[in-house]
Amino acid sequence: MTGKDWLSSRRAEVAADRILDAAGDLFAKHDVASVGMNDIARAAGCSRATLYRYFENREVLHTAYVHREAYRLHKQMSELTSGITDPRERLLAGLTTSMELVRESPALSSWFATADSPIGAEMAEQSEVIQALTSGFLLSLRPDDPDVVHRRARWLVRVLTSLLIFPGRDARDERAMLEEFVVPMMCPNETEPATNASSLRTDRTSSP
Repeated sequence: MTGKDWLSSRRAEVAADRILDAAGDLFAKHDVASVGMNDIARAAGCSRATLYRYFENREVLHTAYVHREAYRLHKQMSELTSGITDPRERLLAGLTTSMELVRESPALSSWFATADSPIGAEMAEQSEVIQALTSGFLLSLRPDDPDVVHRRARWLVRVLTSLLIFPGRDARDERAMLEEFVVPMMCPNETEPATNASSLRTDRTSSP
């Protein structure tokens, strides 16, 4: 790759980020579903033609924005919980911290507003990036069968999006629910029986 090609690629990356930044500003002030491509182009200070050169439609732009923010949030969460050595405590801290980071961001919390159909829940369920980041976090706590981890990650994403849409009474209430119901499933003690699908299949096949 020539220096000129690299520069062109870098400029495209900067331009795309500028557009996503402008979209984020709009998401913080308006319902996500109501923000159109014309609005984003105007906020970014570019033409519609330029906007569509980087993002061919609103769905592609939404996906790019969610994935960029997912990587950023995951990095923040990992840094804030990296000093916790106990897997269960780190899991609990990771879950509560992730929800706090989403709620502290007007642009991200708007994706889970209950006034309209929460677009964030659908995006989180369909995003391979979010699923992969969640699976990676679970694997960092303890090794396990990849298929089991993937199913747990999908379930965990649903739990977190549910709490973002329908919060508990307060932070203590949410932490208690996560600690009682989620942590034992995601990160069981060595003395606790396994509760994954593979162990259930083994039990069924070994029974008379």
